[in-house]
Amino acid sequence: MILSFLLAALLAQQPPAQNGPAASKEDQDLEQALSEAGGSPVEYARALERHLKKYPKSERRSEYERVLAQAAVDMRDKRRLLLYGVPVIEAGARNPQLLDHVTRTLLDREDTDGAAQALKFSRLLTQVLDDQHKAQLDTSQAVAARGRRLEETEYALARARTFEARALSILGKFDESNAAALAGWEVSPTEENARERSRTLERAGKAKEALAAFSEALALAGDRSTSADAAKDRARLASLSKQATGSEGGFGDAMLSAYDRVAAAQAVQKQRLRSVDPNYAATKPLEFTLSSTTGAPLDLSTLKGKVVVIDFWATWCGPCRAQHPLYEQVKTKYKDRPEVVFLAVSTDEDRSVVAPFLKAQKWPALSYFEDGMAVALRISSIPTAMILDRQGNIVSRMNGYIADRFVKMMSDRIEEALEEN
Repeated sequence: MILSFLLAALLAQQPPAQNGPAASKEDQDLEQALSEAGGSPVEYARALERHLKKYPKSERRSEYERVLAQAAVDMRDKRRLLLYGVPVIEAGARNPQLLDHVTRTLLDREDTDGAAQALKFSRLLTQVLDDQHKAQLDTSQAVAARGRRLEETEYALARARTFEARALSILGKFDESNAAALAGWEVSPTEENARERSRTLERAGKAKEALAAFSEALALAGDRSTSADAAKDRARLASLSKQATGSEGGFGDAMLSAYDRVAAAQAVQKQRLRSVDPNYAATKPLEFTLSSTTGAPLDLSTLKGKVVVIDFWATWCGPCRAQHPLYEQVKTKYKDRPEVVFLAVSTDEDRSVVAPFLKAQKWPALSYFEDGMAVALRISSIPTAMILDRQGNIVSRMNGYIADRFVKMMSDRIEEALEEN
């Protein structure tokens, strides 16, 4: 469906009369060909290819080739990735997803021509991702799940460096390959990266270093990258151990050291990600720190020992407005109970609208932002009211607006949470 959507968008952008009858006939032919494709992405691609064959000098050829390149990505079509992706990138496309898929496909050829082109594309990909990474680090704008998004960029950046390393290794530039791989490892330690370093180091005749790198890969197996077949890993480990130590079973020290290095590298990355996002890797409510409309963040761990009522709401949510007076009734009921804390948590993507909304509605000026907590706690509908016991465990969820019973239900559940501790 992505392919048909992109084509429809291109056709919609076509200037009407200025291209004359020929262009109009071309558009009609394309629309007819697509209507007969039957909805299959492969058939859509074939229809567009037939159209380009019929109109080889189409003024929109480059645009159609970009559509076909994206379709090749979506379909994991290696032939079309090379046929359309390569020229589209050469023409200036810098889409990270397209660069990633085309580079990997070129490397899979395992020949020097493909490696040379893959080297160029991997460096383009590195540049794009490096700029994205710097922008994410430099921004002062509050973004939900910022640490997770930064982690994903770092993983992609490490992958781009690993592609570069593999290309250099195929070209026989082993020292440069290892340097590129290590640069990726410093950004994000991955199994894929460690395996590539191990292969390069073995080809360079450095068995001991290759064993160390392969041990790191095994220490990371099952992390984010796909693990190779266990039997093949065992055979390779034995082979490298034989080369490095003289014994197939002499890899014990290498494995123990690898686990230490991997743990240290992951700790450095985690500390870096937490420095830009205190909620990185947070999964439990009391692990979160929430920013607010007043500028003062709240570390939820400081609420341990209290019963916490969290109201997930949004400015666009009609039921949230209707429920607000009922929620305020419950708050009033417990206003003299310091062991019960009420938190309004906005799920709005555009944070700039929240404070003006609160003022216009004459609601309390303080609201917190979810900062990734809604996703972590699987909040799937708004409004949702959640109650935490004194240990920070979720003991109740109330999804949606329950007009006639809200006050009693909420009060009863708060009392139950108070009695449990």
